[in-house]
Amino acid sequence: MNESLFFTHVFVVLGFVLAALRLGKEALIVWIVVQAILANFFVLKQMSLFGFNVTCSDVFAIGSIASLNLLQEYFGKEHARKALWISFFALLFYTLMSQIHLLYTPSNNDTAQTSFIHLLSVTPRLLLASMATFFVVQRLDIHLFAFFKTKLPKAPLAVRSSASLIMTQFLDTALFSYLGLYGLGFVLWDIIIVSFLLKLLIIGCALPINLFAKKLHHEI
Repeated sequence: MNESLFFTHVFVVLGFVLAALRLGKEALIVWIVVQAILANFFVLKQMSLFGFNVTCSDVFAIGSIASLNLLQEYFGKEHARKALWISFFALLFYTLMSQIHLLYTPSNNDTAQTSFIHLLSVTPRLLLASMATFFVVQRLDIHLFAFFKTKLPKAPLAVRSSASLIMTQFLDTALFSYLGLYGLGFVLWDIIIVSFLLKLLIIGCALPINLFAKKLHHEI
């Protein structure tokens, strides 16, 4: 069941990436920000996939960087950098609001506070881990994508995007796993190895969207 849901999840996220591109650069920037927040919120849930324990947020990591690459390809490097800083701003706001939310004293009729404490109490650590990882990986991706675009101008977008994704995603997986998940009951090597393999699978599934992206961009 999880495997079927996983592939459905991948294609839904990638479909929204294309829809955001169709709506323009503003929608792509918003989609990058939304996925950054969702990745931080959903990373706490573990699931069994192909016999391994993994988190539920890997799809969003690929979706955000795929969106970032499309933004850079069709709208320029400066817009990609702007999206990076907007994502930082949104993550900071999300973290501050989550902690203020926990400070409210619940009423006697409240039944959600315990769940909110469990989900949001680790948010500051996840934010710091996410911001450090996001800053390193996204900036590396921007530079790698620009490098491939300069050095391989005739290479298809799918090749350049996949190359930068593969090179950045192992670093993303390892860095965030140790900074954000160490000591929280996760089997880190399972998370790192399997998450990276899953990301390679997602990258493979994402290859066709580059063909559709080119057609969509010409229609805009």
